[in-house]
Amino acid sequence: MTPQELKNSILQLAIQGKLVEQRPEEGTAEELYRQIQAEKQALIKAGKIKKEKPLPEITEDEKPFEIPESWKWVRLGALLRVISGVSYDKNDVSTFGLRIIRGGNIQQMKVLIEEDDVFLPEHYRDEDKTIREGDILIVASTGSKTVIGKAGYVDRLISDTMIGAFLRICRPYSIHSVGFLRCLFDSEFYRKHIRELSQGTNINNVKESYITEFAIPLPPLAEQKRIVAKIEELLPLIDHYEQAWSRLEDFNKRFPGDMQKALLQMAIQGKLVEQRPEEGTGEELYQQIQAEKQTLIKAGKIKKEKPLPEITEEEKPFDIPESWKWVRLCSVGITQTGNTPSKTHPEYFGNYIPFVGPGDIRNGIIRYDNQGLSVEGKEFGRIAPVGSILQVCIGGSIGKCALTTVEVAFNQQINAITPLIVISGYLLYLLDSYYFTGLMKERAGGTATPIINRGFWDDVPIPLPPLAEQKRIVARLEELLPLCERLK
Repeated sequence: MTPQELKNSILQLAIQGKLVEQRPEEGTAEELYRQIQAEKQALIKAGKIKKEKPLPEITEDEKPFEIPESWKWVRLGALLRVISGVSYDKNDVSTFGLRIIRGGNIQQMKVLIEEDDVFLPEHYRDEDKTIREGDILIVASTGSKTVIGKAGYVDRLISDTMIGAFLRICRPYSIHSVGFLRCLFDSEFYRKHIRELSQGTNINNVKESYITEFAIPLPPLAEQKRIVAKIEELLPLIDHYEQAWSRLEDFNKRFPGDMQKALLQMAIQGKLVEQRPEEGTGEELYQQIQAEKQTLIKAGKIKKEKPLPEITEEEKPFDIPESWKWVRLCSVGITQTGNTPSKTHPEYFGNYIPFVGPGDIRNGIIRYDNQGLSVEGKEFGRIAPVGSILQVCIGGSIGKCALTTVEVAFNQQINAITPLIVISGYLLYLLDSYYFTGLMKERAGGTATPIINRGFWDDVPIPLPPLAEQKRIVARLEELLPLCERLK
């Protein structure tokens, strides 16, 4: 149950007479009702309010639930009157004078004073439309179906303050019933009634009759006070519950992503699967990769590279198994940065080969149905074969990566590595790990357009497991990561 659902449940119990016990010595709602009507008549005789048309009798169909015998179903208009807001010329709006309360001032049953409140000259003053302590304000006209009817209670004196035309004042005849009426206006019972009646085509409006003819349950006055006291006792507990609920919701939202990060981190630290001596070592695999590179250099397929610096102890962020080896990223494959052929040559663009930009890498998948390069354009682009990993190296999407399933060209905002002997899936998970992406974002800095140059990217130290262990790591991650996705 959400905090709001819990609060709604408590308020519903309150207005159904189920929150506190009934006490015969406290009298009946009928007696209270007559007292309020007497007060109302006194106000009419004194000329403070106008006489209103009689309210219709309440039918059995209008009573949605049973109430205690000592209670009474009444029209809300018998307990309060509805006062409309002031209309004004926008040219008269000022920064001083009479403050005007608008819909944005009403939040969570409170009436707030805001820095951007508007003010009107003194000639707009209308004492009846000036809010008083004990008033309940409602939003009576809005385009939002969730905001319509939103109520706020005036719990203090706010001098020289009136309501705007889109609001209404609900002013109780008797100050003694204000607490219970406040609970009523905070209930789902009231909000549902307003939502159902006020839905317009574009603008939702609360007619005065929606309030005055609303059939509500009325308890005896002493019971009202006990109901209000009980709710005030429970509200702090609901607040504590809401705090705990929010923490739990935040944890639940973060859990799948945090679990995914943890799994990838365990994988690249050698903690996801066991090590097997018969599978060889990372050093042996590294030597095989370097031999493969030399073969490609001799065949003229790649250029000879500069010797890489030794990896220092300070560069190793965590311990790895003895059978693994720390190596530079570029040492396990062929790396390159993308390029965009000149747009002054439209003939370079076509459908011969997909051309990938950062926006085409989404959720670890590459979109291939964008504009590609022509046969001529391919000659001026950077090409990544199947099984390469593309990683965004600039801008807000820095660190996003995906594995190519077809041959592609890619632009200058992307770096690519084509693994040699290393399992592409392992390298993809490594580049997608919190260690690697976090390091990229850290080194990219907080500039308007963060960027990772190829020199740094190539030199990032990465842990290299034996080939057979890489395969088992990938198989284990492919088994576990979909479970994280299901939790989102």
